[in-house]
Amino acid sequence: MDKSTKTQFATVDEYIASQPESTHATLQQIRQIIRQAAPDAEEIISYQMPGYRSDGKLIWFAAAKHHYGIYVVPAILKEFKERLSAYTMTKSAIHIPLDAPIPTDLLTEIVQYGVRKNRTLKLMQEQAKKR
Repeated sequence: MDKSTKTQFATVDEYIASQPESTHATLQQIRQIIRQAAPDAEEIISYQMPGYRSDGKLIWFAAAKHHYGIYVVPAILKEFKERLSAYTMTKSAIHIPLDAPIPTDLLTEIVQYGVRKNRTLKLMQEQAKKR
């Protein structure tokens, strides 16, 4: 099967391998940033792209024709809106041009913020159940 036509991925490694070779190093870098920022997060394939869960949905990433997409819940984008103003954004995505450096510190902060937010929400839900 031609790698470019594959639409079902079982692992993140498989997803990255299916992308153009010129994107492999950056996709691995994004993956490593996420894993370092959220070492306990579960690595999954969701929406046919690499994703991470930590007490709920956390973050996804993907390569596109002209950019890398970083996908988070809209509330997180609102929190970081000013600091993300250099990038094109949608309701739940940050588009980083293929030729731009990955904003390592900012991406780390976004992931860590998502982990804290999910953990707080989970604790609140557990406390509500005990009442």
